[in-house]
Amino acid sequence: MRFLSSVGLPCHPWMATVILPLLLLLVPLTAAQMWPSCGESGDYESKSTYEANLRLLSSTLPKKAASSTTLFATDTVGNVPNVIFALALCRGDTNSSACEGCLVTAFQDGQEHCTNNKDAAVYYDSNPCMLRFSNQNFLATTVNEHILVIGSIESLMNFPKLLLFTLLNSTAQSAVNSSRRFTTSRLDVSSFPTLYCLMQCTPDLTADDCAACLRPYNQYTLKYMDGKKGGRVLGTRCTMRYETFPFFQGDPMLRIINLATEVPPNNNTMPIITANPAPQSQSPVEAPPPPEAQATIQELHGHNSRKRALWIITVAALLLSIFLCIICFVVWMRRRRKGTEILHDQAAMNRPEEDALAWRLEQKSSEFILFDLSEILHATHNFSKENLLGQGGFGPVYKFCTYFQGQLPDGTEIAVKRLASHSGQGFTEFENEVELIAKLQHSNLVKLMGCCIKGEEKLLVYEYLPNKSLDFFIFDVNRTTLVDWNKRCVIIEGIAQGLLYLHKHSRLRIIHRDLKASNILLDQDMNPKISDFGLAKIFSTNDTQGSTKKVVGTYGYMAPEYASEGIYSIKSDVFSFGVLLLEILSGKKNSGFHQHEDFLNLLGYSWHLSEGGRCLELLEASIVEEIHAAEASRYINIALMCVQERADDRPTMSTVVSMLNSENVNLPEPKHPAYFNLRVSKEDESGRVPYSNNADTICSNNDLTITEEPDGR
Repeated sequence: MRFLSSVGLPCHPWMATVILPLLLLLVPLTAAQMWPSCGESGDYESKSTYEANLRLLSSTLPKKAASSTTLFATDTVGNVPNVIFALALCRGDTNSSACEGCLVTAFQDGQEHCTNNKDAAVYYDSNPCMLRFSNQNFLATTVNEHILVIGSIESLMNFPKLLLFTLLNSTAQSAVNSSRRFTTSRLDVSSFPTLYCLMQCTPDLTADDCAACLRPYNQYTLKYMDGKKGGRVLGTRCTMRYETFPFFQGDPMLRIINLATEVPPNNNTMPIITANPAPQSQSPVEAPPPPEAQATIQELHGHNSRKRALWIITVAALLLSIFLCIICFVVWMRRRRKGTEILHDQAAMNRPEEDALAWRLEQKSSEFILFDLSEILHATHNFSKENLLGQGGFGPVYKFCTYFQGQLPDGTEIAVKRLASHSGQGFTEFENEVELIAKLQHSNLVKLMGCCIKGEEKLLVYEYLPNKSLDFFIFDVNRTTLVDWNKRCVIIEGIAQGLLYLHKHSRLRIIHRDLKASNILLDQDMNPKISDFGLAKIFSTNDTQGSTKKVVGTYGYMAPEYASEGIYSIKSDVFSFGVLLLEILSGKKNSGFHQHEDFLNLLGYSWHLSEGGRCLELLEASIVEEIHAAEASRYINIALMCVQERADDRPTMSTVVSMLNSENVNLPEPKHPAYFNLRVSKEDESGRVPYSNNADTICSNNDLTITEEPDGR
């Protein structure tokens, strides 16, 4: 029975046991027009397959129910894990048009009030329908779920229980015997208000199932609605309501004017009673009840004033108790939150840095998942070599396909990046990447699904991209033909859009600082996704550049002002993009470039060919036939503008994207590129080696050395 959540109160166990019975007695029928009941089957993501299936269901099920003679329909849409089971039922006294309109509204209300909840039921005060949808197959059973009990706040003074039970039992029997499992009734007894009642089961229930569904409702009535002017019990399989006014359409199907002679047993259960209506002309006659019933009625009449006073005192005491409970709860929560924050701060100061990171992630309730190490070990077969995808400076990367206690769908493919124990900067990179990329969302950025921090193990869990990285294709003569010119154009455009998002459109201004071919991952459709944010820097919107004493990056991709002076900006990433663009066009690495016509690196060689009008000579052989000379010249010109020596001369990524998409724009002539006559050495095994903070070293022809100094960030 989900009542507390439907009225918006916190569902603490002590409140459920103390306050729930009070609310059931005191909530008036007119307090709300709609009552949602939200399940506990988890949430679905926006724009997901589950949401699409729900949208499809909302367009078909209302029409299906409205066109049925019983105004009832069930349906199932989608496949596991996005399957949805649904049930729709309109009240038997309504018409098809009102039924369809009500169910359309119910789908909207269910999604609005049970936001992204996979299991929800919707009931109404005035609208003649109810709806339930769920990812669990509740249609396979007759279990009555999402039960709400609502009683009027007004009392029906001195009304004998025997009369009410006669009405309920007779109406229930009539509903059970009806082919539509629906009936309405009216109880007329002199000296007492007329009562109206409605009962309905879903038409797919048998008579016995309908009777079993309605039987507990008598107990709810006795417990929560004793002496109330009206009330209702709502469930997904059967419904009951009674009032002192005609709340349904048309004449009652059953009119009761004779009292049954049975009395509710002492165990508060009432058998189904069959009433025998008398002719309409006959005056209501009250049959003399047994002695037990006479005592009950006499007590009601004899102690009227005393009962009224006791009722007023009881209601006032209950309201005061609820008010005091709420005040105590609010005070307790505030003190608890304050104490928890102090304990958290103290714990963070005493924990190792990795535990403090995990603590912060839990407190922020990040959208990604904190995985258990045991699950990852099981899924990767204890990081077996069979699941190894590759090795980088951060550590090895593994692939696995598994199911994480319902957190991910069965069969989800995951890539796990494992922090190498020998990585000197490993945890700094790990912390930076987790806290940064979790805030970024773009189709050309790799999606971080979660992480794991357990002792010495530091793991990043990413979406798995089956086509590995860009360098796997463009630098391998056996695979370069798999990436034709059209695909390379899509890859170039995607990388540019991803960088533009980082520099301009994300919530934070991000400088990647390590853009290179091996950090461009490719999905199943060869769409690029920028990865590896371990070295990324965050700028405020007003800052344009920063500096560091620890220059860390990859040979061949670092801008000269960053390599020599530690100055980085968005123009540093633009330089790396220009190098990457030349590598995509030529199929050659800038690092370890073989000498061509006395030029020692790819940048100088490309500029020389462009100056001489020999652009086609730079292109990789497999795409020469697919690209026009003018188009090749335009792309090389854009790349050379990005790798100019002075940062101020380089365009922004906004300008780069515009130039890539504008074929008829006249591009300015680029100045000669950086490292014009400098040989760029090959990368070491890690893929990341810092340049020296020494301009003389940068300008030498020797291999560049490693210098590590305290970071200024």
